[in-house]
Amino acid sequence: MAFKTDIEIAREAKKLPIMEIGAKLGIPSEHLLPYGHDKAKVGQEFIKSLAGRPDGKLILVTAINPTPAGEGKTTTTVGLGDGLNRIGKKAVVCIREASLGPNFGMKGGAAGGGYAQVVPMEEMNLHFTGDFHAITSAHNLLSAMIDNHIYWGNELAIDERRIVWRRVMDMNDRALRDIVVNLGGVANGFPRQTGFDITVASEVMAILCLSNDLEDLQKRLGDIVVAYTRDKKAIYCRDIKADGAMTVLLKDAMQPNIVQTLENNPAFVHGGPFANIAHGCNSVIATKTALKLGEYVVTEAGFGADLGAEKFFDIKCRKAGLKPSAAVIVATVRAMKMNGGVAKADLGAENVDAVKKGCPNLGRHIGNVKGFGVPVVVAINHFYSDTDAEIAAVKAYVAEQGAEAILCKHWALGSAGIEELAHKVVAMAEAPSNFAPLYPDEMPLFQKIETIAKRIYHADDVIADKSIRDQLKTWEAAGYGHLPICIAKTQYSFTTDPSVRGAPTGHSVPVREVRLSAGAGFVVAICGEIMTMPGLPRVPSAEVIRLNAAGNVEGLF
Repeated sequence: MAFKTDIEIAREAKKLPIMEIGAKLGIPSEHLLPYGHDKAKVGQEFIKSLAGRPDGKLILVTAINPTPAGEGKTTTTVGLGDGLNRIGKKAVVCIREASLGPNFGMKGGAAGGGYAQVVPMEEMNLHFTGDFHAITSAHNLLSAMIDNHIYWGNELAIDERRIVWRRVMDMNDRALRDIVVNLGGVANGFPRQTGFDITVASEVMAILCLSNDLEDLQKRLGDIVVAYTRDKKAIYCRDIKADGAMTVLLKDAMQPNIVQTLENNPAFVHGGPFANIAHGCNSVIATKTALKLGEYVVTEAGFGADLGAEKFFDIKCRKAGLKPSAAVIVATVRAMKMNGGVAKADLGAENVDAVKKGCPNLGRHIGNVKGFGVPVVVAINHFYSDTDAEIAAVKAYVAEQGAEAILCKHWALGSAGIEELAHKVVAMAEAPSNFAPLYPDEMPLFQKIETIAKRIYHADDVIADKSIRDQLKTWEAAGYGHLPICIAKTQYSFTTDPSVRGAPTGHSVPVREVRLSAGAGFVVAICGEIMTMPGLPRVPSAEVIRLNAAGNVEGLF
């Protein structure tokens, strides 16, 4: 059976002018800053004017651990937003922006798929409105100013061995993970070892996504710890006097972007921290604005619920005072079979036993999300190769876990294929939510890491050198003990080994490094072999991305 590609479907979209999309939410045209005809930014003054309005219901879409078989979390987020509008609810979608790194690497874009997409797809997956470039520039301005400060006499007595601020770029480039800068003699400064992270791992990205307004943004930027003196006194971004200029560079990037789904429903696309190395949620300002404008806001958190959902609940909701009304966990029959040991090449053949064998991964995510006090429903993202017996096996397993699994055909049918899930979400959201984060603010930092490892990953223990434990205690003594934890680890497994599928127990979580993100307001624990600067695969997607004779992009999907 021949199917149209996502990009072909997106190109055929009958888009409305962005001013009409804004009007659906009651945004006056003078408060929209258009980028062409089909995307715009929402002005800060209008956002401030919404403060007195009541909030709509917040719905989180999360998923099982990702597999090469594909799950379709963003597709389901977009589809559910369309589905809620279809049944008469005023719903807004909130997703993250796409990073160029994975687009040209192996993951592809981040705008949904099939007939559940946000458009303009090509622009969203490339430069969009320039937000990521602004974040990259602001981050690297601070890097340049640190080295410049040292070059001109180092008045702050920065210990060059203790500079913790690295550089960033929005590309997968493993060659830049560890580098030496300032070579070439006296005129170029003092040589030191440093490196690059990918832009989506930048603390500036996290700060933009957690800030409420420009004033909050500048304060948080000023709070960034960039280095230490020889006696280990912290040096902040505001000591370097970079926070004001960084805010100027981020002035437009701070304004949420509004676009539309294929069915001409409004979607906010803003911010894009990775969930395996950052907190994995779209911006607080976009989510809060959407909650003031819509009855329902459907948002996603990156990768599986062990990463994205945990960080959504424990970092974003905690920091922003958000209270989710329901959660949707996306799963596919194909992914259940992969978790059950079936190779990707063999996924087309019916294998009910493998589906049953792979379901414990889904079961653990259901239990984990329920542990936050949020009602849960499972969305089975339908593939044409799924059989009735396989679908029935998933539904039966989920029922045993005290939840319901609903078959969703939004990829092929758009909103018409997800009405049942939309009605279920409305019913769930009407009941009171008993949401609570996993741990209290006052819990010691290492104990917070242990709590996540044991309750979410079902690990036996956390392995960390004395130096790491001492570092956490030092930060507690400096007043950072109340911060939540942002775990950086592989997205493919509950363990730190990406090859271990299913619902493993009896494993340990090794913490390799901890980083203080004082401006963003969390402590990063880097676990296992996870890299904050990814590399390209052997055959990167970039090899097949090109312009065709008609001037259209090919190979992006």
